[in-house]
Amino acid sequence: MALSNNYLWAFIFIIIGAVFDFFDGFAARLLKAYSNIGKELDSLADVVTFGVAPGMIVFVFLRNTLLVSSLPSSFVYVVFLAFLIPAFSALRLAKFNVDDRQTSSFIGLPTPADALFWGSLIYTLPYLYLDISPLYKITGVILCIFLFSYLMISEIPMFSLKFKNYGWKGNEARYILIAIAIALLAIFKLSGISVIIIIYILMSLLTPKSPKGDLECKRP
Repeated sequence: MALSNNYLWAFIFIIIGAVFDFFDGFAARLLKAYSNIGKELDSLADVVTFGVAPGMIVFVFLRNTLLVSSLPSSFVYVVFLAFLIPAFSALRLAKFNVDDRQTSSFIGLPTPADALFWGSLIYTLPYLYLDISPLYKITGVILCIFLFSYLMISEIPMFSLKFKNYGWKGNEARYILIAIAIALLAIFKLSGISVIIIIYILMSLLTPKSPKGDLECKRP
C-alpha cells in the first residue's frame, strides 16, 4: 500500500498487526500452547509487520519528498537509510529472543511501538501545513531513524501495559499513559499515536526503575 502512497492504509494494517500480535500472545498463554517453532515464527512475523512495513513507508516518503525537491541527485542514496528500520527491528527481536531479563517491563523500545510511531508520523506529515523545506523534512526523518533504531537495541528499561493487578499503586505510569492516550486519540485521532509513543518513551525514562528481579521474559 505504501508503494502507491497510501500511507493511511499502510498504517491501518500495522495497527491491525499490533492487535493480532497482542492477542496471539494472549491466546498462547491462555491455552498454554508454547513451542520453539511458534516463538521463531512469531518473531519472523514481527519483523515483517513492525520492521519491513514501516521501513517501506519511510522509504516511499523519503523518495517522494526527494522527487519534489531541488536537492542534488546524489541525495537519492539517503532514502535507503529507511531500511535501517527493518534491520534494527530484526536485530532487536533476535537479541531479545535470547534475553531472560524481561518481565513486566521491556529493555529498549518494543518493535510494535516503533512501527506505530512511524506509521502515525508519516501518515500525519503530509497534512501538516508547515512551511518546511524538503531538506529539513528528510533530515528530521533520518535523525529519527537513527534515534529510534538505537532505542530498539538500547538497555533503557521501558514499562509495558501488562497489569499484575488493577490497583493504582505500582500502575501509576500505565494509568497515566492510558489517560493521555485516550485524550490524544480523541483530539487528534490516528495522528496522535506518534505523540503517544514519544510520551511513552519520556515516561519510561522518568519512571523509577523496577528491581532487577522484576523482569519477566517477554518477546518485544
